[in-house]
Amino acid sequence: MKVVILAGGLGTRISEESVLRPKPMIEIGGKPILWHIMKIYSYYGFHEFIICLGYKGYMIKEFFADYYLHTSDVTFDFTQGNRLTIHNNVSEPWKVTLVDTGLDAQTGARIKRIQKYVEDEPFLLTYGDGVSDVDLNALIAAHTEQKGCAVVTMTAIQPGGRFGVLDIDHRTNTVSQFVEKAKEDGGWINGGFMVAENRVFDYLRDEDACVFEKDPLELIAHDGGLHAYKHMGFWQCMDTQRDKGRLELLWASGNAPWKLWKS
Repeated sequence: MKVVILAGGLGTRISEESVLRPKPMIEIGGKPILWHIMKIYSYYGFHEFIICLGYKGYMIKEFFADYYLHTSDVTFDFTQGNRLTIHNNVSEPWKVTLVDTGLDAQTGARIKRIQKYVEDEPFLLTYGDGVSDVDLNALIAAHTEQKGCAVVTMTAIQPGGRFGVLDIDHRTNTVSQFVEKAKEDGGWINGGFMVAENRVFDYLRDEDACVFEKDPLELIAHDGGLHAYKHMGFWQCMDTQRDKGRLELLWASGNAPWKLWKS
């Protein structure tokens, strides 16, 4: 499966950082949070990424264009016609497609605009600002167990209530209602880390105003195609400086829960 990452938003709630760089390029432990997210997927064997760009997307392109320079020992020989020698190419087994999906596009429009890169397959989908120790194999198995009934299976988590909530039938794990940004303590929310069937594109419009978390997911839920995979482990988004500080402390401790891979 290909992995689609939404990385085009303005990041206004962490504007102290995002004024200088796109939110997914804000660093935790010296690496962009986007890198951390990709390492999680790569740990499970998913190495092909489609990244939806928008605000300051050129910085993400530059990061990947120079990735091998950032991670390898190099010699610049100016006496030999500016020859560059890579001594130890420490890179990832990644194939990364970077797609300009529009500066002002909402999430649904961004997903719609990468349809041709996904082709006719199911795909994994997440946001470029959250990390977790979610078991992606178990998530995909939960999606597959629906035997074609699920259009989207999302990781549902309980952060304590400052996000939207999912109304889940606990017998079947079918989501009967998706309400974005309601204030309910203890509710289950969309934690990203989703599996989507290709027919999800039928619910999307190629219009900047199309917000994935509003009409599309609400319609999918109404049609019985939105399912939840309940994750009781670690999950943390990076909405604010406080969130960033927590992630930095966890990384510095050497016990970051989302670091599944070996150094």
